[in-house]
Amino acid sequence: MQASGAAPSSGLQTRLSPSEPRFETIEDVASVALPIMQAVCEAVGRQCEMVLHDLTSRDLNHSVYAIYNGKLTGRTVGSPSTRLGFAAMRDEQNNHDAFGYSSLTQDGREMRSSSLYFRNEAGSIIAALCINHDLSPLQFAMANLQSVMTQEDPSRPQELLTPDIGSILESMVEEALESVGKPPALLSKSERIRVIALLEQRGAFDIKRSVDVVAARLAVSKVTVYGYLDEVRRT
Repeated sequence: MQASGAAPSSGLQTRLSPSEPRFETIEDVASVALPIMQAVCEAVGRQCEMVLHDLTSRDLNHSVYAIYNGKLTGRTVGSPSTRLGFAAMRDEQNNHDAFGYSSLTQDGREMRSSSLYFRNEAGSIIAALCINHDLSPLQFAMANLQSVMTQEDPSRPQELLTPDIGSILESMVEEALESVGKPPALLSKSERIRVIALLEQRGAFDIKRSVDVVAARLAVSKVTVYGYLDEVRRT
């Protein structure tokens, strides 16, 4: 069936109406995704990383199923998901596909990223396919030419790409604390609960030993964190 109307604003042109494919296993997704991952990376080059996350078991601490050019972020098969991945799995009913967002490697290199989530017939998310393009070679060349590089979005990058699950948790905690706008020592009880609520919403407590880290950053006991978390989950 031929599509009617103007082409999408993204520049995509198609003769067919878009439809969302459904897969039942990670192997089904991989059979389609792996050749595409290789083709894209071979075409774009070493500055392009593609990652397939297996979300069928909900083990986000070891979700990387396949990866091309993983040296860009230091990740390998078995590395963890990302902050956006944790957030998506806490809110599966919504569409979390994202295109052209800013991300950051652990060593500070800026990347441009896109993510696609795949579902089974029941509607559950079972996989994510992510592409990350390293902008640092281009930025370096522009700096050498003394050009001014403008960013489309000057806000803080949305994502942290790292093989270290501890760094992902730390970034979640830091972001939650920044949203409150006070150092931990000056937070009231209601503000600490707000921090806990933000972390719960983003899936931080699905990470192992997260309560220990949060308790240390908030300068409270683990029992207190568990109490706040129970209060948040009851609301």
